[in-house]
Amino acid sequence: MKKLLSFTFLLIAYTVAAQTPRGKVIEGHNLASKITGYDVHYSIYLPPCYDTSERAYPVLYLLHGYSDNETAWVQFGEVNRIADKAIEEGQIPPMIIVMPDAKVSWYVNKFDGTDPYEDMFFQEFIPQIEGRYRIRQNRQFRAIAGLSMGGHGALLYAIKHPDVLGACAVFSAAVYTDAEMKEHLSDGYKEWFAPIYGSLNDKGELPRHWLDNNVLNLLKNGELEKIKTVQYYIDCGDDDFLYRGNAALHVTMRNLGIQHEYRIRDGAHNWSYWRNNIIHGLHFVGNVFHRR
Repeated sequence: MKKLLSFTFLLIAYTVAAQTPRGKVIEGHNLASKITGYDVHYSIYLPPCYDTSERAYPVLYLLHGYSDNETAWVQFGEVNRIADKAIEEGQIPPMIIVMPDAKVSWYVNKFDGTDPYEDMFFQEFIPQIEGRYRIRQNRQFRAIAGLSMGGHGALLYAIKHPDVLGACAVFSAAVYTDAEMKEHLSDGYKEWFAPIYGSLNDKGELPRHWLDNNVLNLLKNGELEKIKTVQYYIDCGDDDFLYRGNAALHVTMRNLGIQHEYRIRDGAHNWSYWRNNIIHGLHFVGNVFHRR
């Protein structure tokens, strides 16, 4: 009898899961870029109702971390499954999620001009994506998010382009103080950052390109009233090695009067943390997408 009941419950659970509407993930697509000189690969998630409707949808640009690519958020983060469930339960509105490949660019224009990734993203990538798919082309319905290197990219873009983006949600964002970057450009992490920002000069001073693109400096020196128009969500594990930068980000925003949500949860810098907590970012941007 117990075996029969167990089998019945499993059958019911399987049937319910099979009936849950599923969105579509398209991988292996690319956009030709005249600015970078190479094709930019991307994956895209279309919500379950996309093929049966004619309406346009809000969009989330979801950025991967260092050494990953455009497939990571689906393969390791299972964002499509999480979004399907949240949409079905009415927790978030149907949205399109676009996941571009950024290699190890840190989502910034390289200091020597050889890979202007940021210029490409705004001048080519967003316009072409929003020309291919039914996307609401209004900053209120355009959000950006990411983890680690992608969290850095999301913050960089939201702060520098508040006229384009309405919301920003970051996880374990790779935010560094100037003191930390000076250490990185002096020792083992030099190969990560020197090709992007340049090296320390003869006096041991930070390169100008880093100072001009450091998220913390951009907050302090940018057009504050425009920066404040973006809604920010910051999430980091209590055992994450990037805790200093995330704490400095929170303090800087508080001191400047920039409203934001700041969450510290149990966890470290790994996919278990991001997979379990991306739902909070989806909730956050979903609330921004909702009309009030």
